[in-house]
Amino acid sequence: MGNTRIRRPPAPTAAERARSLATRSDSVAFVGTSTPEPVAVAVHHVAADGSATLLLDDNAPLLEQIRRAARGELPVMLEVTDRAPVELRQPVRGLLWISGWLRIPDPETARRTAVCIAEVHPHPRLLDLGHGATLVRLDPNSAVLSDAEGSAALAPVELAAAQPDPFCQLERRWLRHLEEAHPEAFVALARHLPPALRSIQGAQVRPLGMDRCGLRLRVETPTDDHDVRIAWPQAATTVEQLRRQFGLLVGCPFRGLGLPDTQPGLNP
Repeated sequence: MGNTRIRRPPAPTAAERARSLATRSDSVAFVGTSTPEPVAVAVHHVAADGSATLLLDDNAPLLEQIRRAARGELPVMLEVTDRAPVELRQPVRGLLWISGWLRIPDPETARRTAVCIAEVHPHPRLLDLGHGATLVRLDPNSAVLSDAEGSAALAPVELAAAQPDPFCQLERRWLRHLEEAHPEAFVALARHLPPALRSIQGAQVRPLGMDRCGLRLRVETPTDDHDVRIAWPQAATTVEQLRRQFGLLVGCPFRGLGLPDTQPGLNP
């Protein structure tokens, strides 16, 4: 007899998921530094290849460590946290660790970098550069992703070659809207769950994620949590395709259920 293989729903690649996580994340932290207190990061921006630019307060002890390090480069690991779009019992849905060398660019380079970041992700704290805040740059040599789909080690070239999911900056708003305005949709989606989960008394189906390949649900039971991926009937690349696939997945009588309009500048 041959081995029986379990067929998993299609999902974005590890590099795509890492790019999406870094694009939408609003939480980063340095891991494994010799600084006893957490390093407060005022602004962070992770580029396509995993390189990161961070704005630190001038009194951050980490800056002195960089200045004392050989060649002015400090080996660090940056932890990027991906949190669920709604309040869940276990809110972290993914982590990306970027290892590399942290350094302080010269003032002119720092100013040019801040301007470039402001064009993509404007933040008022960027105005503090040179006035109580210092910009640092992390040049990566490796990255590790861990999420519900699995774990993967990634090289900067793999991250740079991948594209973030077309809906990675929209899903948070969409899923919050669905849970708040259309809880009946998740009752309908429960029919796609594995039979073992459907039979658990007191289980609650919550939104966890949405991408071009499908929908991710968190099933919270009285004693445990289970993450389930449900594939769209067809992969989606545009907002209208996503609306159509969601309607097909939810089914009648919610076939006409719409997602909220996208904000200007965020429409893929």
